Amino acid sequence: MNGGPDEITRERIEALTHEHIDIVPYDPRWALFYTEEERFLSGLLPQDLVTRIAHIGSTAVPGLSAKPIIDVQVEVASLARARSEAVPLLTAHGYEFIWRPSIGEQAPFYAWFIKRDAQGQRTHHIHMVEPDSASMDRLRFRDALRADASECKAYQALKRELATRYPEDRAAYTRAKTSFIQRVLREYTS
Repeated sequence: MNGGPDEITRERIEALTHEHIDIVPYDPRWALFYTEEERFLSGLLPQDLVTRIAHIGSTAVPGLSAKPIIDVQVEVASLARARSEAVPLLTAHGYEFIWRPSIGEQAPFYAWFIKRDAQGQRTHHIHMVEPDSASMDRLRFRDALRADASECKAYQALKRELATRYPEDRAAYTRAKTSFIQRVLREYTS
């Protein structure tokens, strides 16, 4: 499933990883932006393909500062079908598509889409995945932060510090959050 005219180039992926990171105060409109996107996706995508749509990431946690990008996890029955059916639908609506590795630079892969506003700023990330332990961990981490104000506050401080340290290196920013996320997941699921 690698290669093809619907994919962006390695140079474009490199440019995406170096877009500036801004952490902004929580915006209560993020829940509405998610609901609007969920409604749009539910109406656009084949109903027998989608098994669940969920708001994930920091914008899904009330009170948590975040990059102002709504992360949406779309669980699908088949990534092969998503690639043949969902990719053309979303790219026709202006979403950028990337066949992205889930971990590091290797398989498993998933379909990732970026939606931008009229000024070219990212507004949404659509993570299209087959349900697995990683997709469940994203939901568990969100729920852990929603349930524990002290962990939420600690995560917010970490994100702000990392955005200062890695303002234009999204890969390093994400890697540097990994141990915190893993610790919270261990504690939350034990």
